[in-house]
Amino acid sequence: MGIIRDQANLQIILKKADLDIHRLNDQKIKAFFEFLGLKDREDIPKNFLDWENILVVVPNRGMLHEIMKYKDSISRISFVTNTNAKQIHIYDINDWKSATQNKTALQIRQFLKTNFGGVPKTSEDPHWIKLL
Repeated sequence: MGIIRDQANLQIILKKADLDIHRLNDQKIKAFFEFLGLKDREDIPKNFLDWENILVVVPNRGMLHEIMKYKDSISRISFVTNTNAKQIHIYDINDWKSATQNKTALQIRQFLKTNFGGVPKTSEDPHWIKLL
């Protein structure tokens, strides 16, 4: 009987520790997003801590390399580069998985032009005007 009682106490202690770890990781995510300048942006969902995992979409590889070092110290975040994006965006990773499921790399590249931070190219943008 003593071992069973001790196992129950151990389970309670472990669950409490898991809750504390989860709470501390949420604080890390908030601090990281504040560091990225996402705290006050209107287009950032306020319920991102409710998501199981968070996808951070960055507009270029240079930025990805700068922030990738934080991936190991913060749980529940993943990164992807979308060269069609103008700024950093965050999404629920489950949305990403369902949107890209069963797609080839080429289909995903086309998809990213207008989704997950991608901005449709317009003729008003001088970078995309062809000179004759």
